[in-house]
Amino acid sequence: MNEVAGQRDYEVDWRFISLRLLNAHIDYDAHFPPGYEDGHTAGLRLLRVAARLKSEHGPERVGDFYTAVSSQIFDIERDEEDDGGHFGSTDFLEPILERLGLPAALAAALDDSSLDSVIQAETDRALARTGKDVGTPIISLQPPDGPAFFGPVISRLPNPEDAVELWDHVVALARFPGFAEMKRSLRERPQLAAFGVDPDKVGVEEDWHGGSRRQKK
Repeated sequence: MNEVAGQRDYEVDWRFISLRLLNAHIDYDAHFPPGYEDGHTAGLRLLRVAARLKSEHGPERVGDFYTAVSSQIFDIERDEEDDGGHFGSTDFLEPILERLGLPAALAAALDDSSLDSVIQAETDRALARTGKDVGTPIISLQPPDGPAFFGPVISRLPNPEDAVELWDHVVALARFPGFAEMKRSLRERPQLAAFGVDPDKVGVEEDWHGGSRRQKK
């Protein structure tokens, strides 16, 4: 999205969707591997900070926050069994806020469950545009009346030229009234340091289940 927005002069309004809130009715121990809930809870905690940030400092800072947080989660090599629960901590968040020139007091939002209603409302709005049997990310074009869709799910960051080409094809499909779905579970392992993969090398194909390689264990 960042690659395309800069080349097409798009204005992007970064919104929120929480897998932890979507799965509030699910028994994590019965449906997911150990530690899965901790990662989703950490994500919700970080979204609370994003919601407070948007309210107090404007929506234009949310994209910067997403980029800074995600680079510390996905671009750094870590143990494959790391559940990501520590990403919802002040120790993880405060250095990021400092680098962004944002007040450390925003870290208090990690524990502010009153912000969940804001995140839930945006989650509900996204699902109202796509239907409920989807995941993240969700993109809405020219909301509220333009098409919305889940995806695209990609395993590597495209270069600027490829990003625009991919975007044009995805948007063309989304705008076709009869288009419903395109999917495969055989995927290249995400080209991210967090997955122990060199982004410059083609990865091994894996058969993912429900969008997750960990669920197969």
